Amino acid sequence: MSTDKDGQLCRPPDGRKTVLGAAEGDENKPTGPRPVPERQVCTSPGIATLTDNTKRFKLSSSQATQVSEEDMYRDAEEIEREKVLLVCGTGSSDFPENKLSVEPEVGIMDYCQKEWRGNTSQAKCIRKGYEAVSQKFISIRRVRGDNYCAVRATLFQALSQAVQLPDWLKREDMSSLPEKLMEKYGWITQWQLRQKWTSKVENLVDEIKDCLMLLKNKWKRMSEMKGLAERQVACDELFRSEEDEYKLYEAVKFLMLNTAIHLYEDNEKGKEVPVFAWLLFARDTSSNPSQLMENHLNQLGHTGGLEQVEMFLLAYALQHTIQVYRLYKYNTDEFITLYPNDPEEAWPIVTLITEDDRHYNIPARVCEETSL
Repeated sequence: MSTDKDGQLCRPPDGRKTVLGAAEGDENKPTGPRPVPERQVCTSPGIATLTDNTKRFKLSSSQATQVSEEDMYRDAEEIEREKVLLVCGTGSSDFPENKLSVEPEVGIMDYCQKEWRGNTSQAKCIRKGYEAVSQKFISIRRVRGDNYCAVRATLFQALSQAVQLPDWLKREDMSSLPEKLMEKYGWITQWQLRQKWTSKVENLVDEIKDCLMLLKNKWKRMSEMKGLAERQVACDELFRSEEDEYKLYEAVKFLMLNTAIHLYEDNEKGKEVPVFAWLLFARDTSSNPSQLMENHLNQLGHTGGLEQVEMFLLAYALQHTIQVYRLYKYNTDEFITLYPNDPEEAWPIVTLITEDDRHYNIPARVCEETSL
């Protein structure tokens, strides 16, 4: 991959298209408590993008700076209750009271029947998708849909399945990574922690370091536990600890940036890079790592979630294969999509469910042995 004089990525030498194509979104659910957002789906297997990168919502009230996007995966009563709290000056859009990040298990077909009662072709397709997933998993855990859901669901699964500390977290220079990157790339000082500016570089370095060390320590603690049940309980507790939870997301986002920088530089040096790297940097909004940070990673969790091409970046950053049941793709080759497409054999596998490539939930309790 090369750049032209304006710094834009050029077409690969084999002539394949590097801009993600898109089709119109599917119709919304005819019934049920939650609307389904529009989406775009490209023609290449396993890759999809969202309209305008992410569909953005703005409040017209003075609380617009407090809530950048309504949670499209909550019921109407919950959304209205939080709006009332904001108007009254109570509560917090970041940490609403009694908000569960990952809800308890429910039967997967019970959940399906409650959420998809319509008779449209889309509803029928989704129900068949859930029926297929129910042959492998007994239940489902609903994940909070605040634009962190892809990162939240993936990290929850990775930690709950951890049996050892990954090699990339054992690196001695992990704690010095923020300082080294900022010394080399001055633009990283524009990193926003939970979309807030940090005035002093020293403070920013220390805060990111704190997030990375928290991730390492939590992962190590999980891997030292005796069994899955104990790790599940610990994960449930961790993902109720709001401050720690969001620090973990900042750590993951920074690791994604670090991974993107390595991929970009390897390509500039003529080294082989995964195909998704072409797509990642072919976008007008992320032609280089600086733009990726400014327009995507800094917005992640606030005005936008992960796009499909960024799911590959997440997988590479955590060195986990992300297996996703894409229910609206039932009865197609893309019903089960892997990120990356050709996973490393040594990488652990986490499994997610999506109805629309925007929101992700977690399947639970394997009812029979599965394999890729």
